[in-house]
Amino acid sequence: MSAAKRKRPATTSTQGRSSTSSSSLFVHNPTYSLRVFKTDFKFNAAHFVAYHGFREKLHGHNYTVGVELFSKPGTSLNADGYVIDFGSIKTVVRQLCKSIHEHFLAPMQSDVITISNSKDGNNLQLNCQDGAFFSFPKDDCIELPIAHTTVEELAKYFCDCITQKLELLLIERNIERIEVTVTEAPGQSGCYSCSSKME
Repeated sequence: MSAAKRKRPATTSTQGRSSTSSSSLFVHNPTYSLRVFKTDFKFNAAHFVAYHGFREKLHGHNYTVGVELFSKPGTSLNADGYVIDFGSIKTVVRQLCKSIHEHFLAPMQSDVITISNSKDGNNLQLNCQDGAFFSFPKDDCIELPIAHTTVEELAKYFCDCITQKLELLLIERNIERIEVTVTEAPGQSGCYSCSSKME
């Protein structure tokens, strides 16, 4: 027996419908966003993640960074038609990537790694909870205000730096939320977002 044909739904007449079109249901509180994911938003760095009872081996990644900015809901675009100028974001992210590129990522707030300077001040020394010891030339290290060099905490670090450097511009442009994504390998990313305190 052949399968029964599915009935085609009857077409609903538009007569008598409100003058408000269906599309207008989705524009009553518009939010614009801007995504900036450039091929040169990248850095290579060495690190290891350590926490109580665990430490990775020293290794490295080819990291990439992306930023998305969201306007305050219900606000129109600025007079120039932009959420914010791409150039402002690109300048800051490129500077941050350059400052980290080809460095060892030192988590200065770690509770399982004691980090100090060598006696001559030329090296950064790391004494780990598991007994491992590392000594790197200070010029090869970037001292980060984080506890773990995970992509999640790196994303927060980038977000904090962006908001600090561009705070006045972000307020002026009615930016309500920023989200930063840091990727350490294909399919492995960490995200962090922060919102403005402005009403």
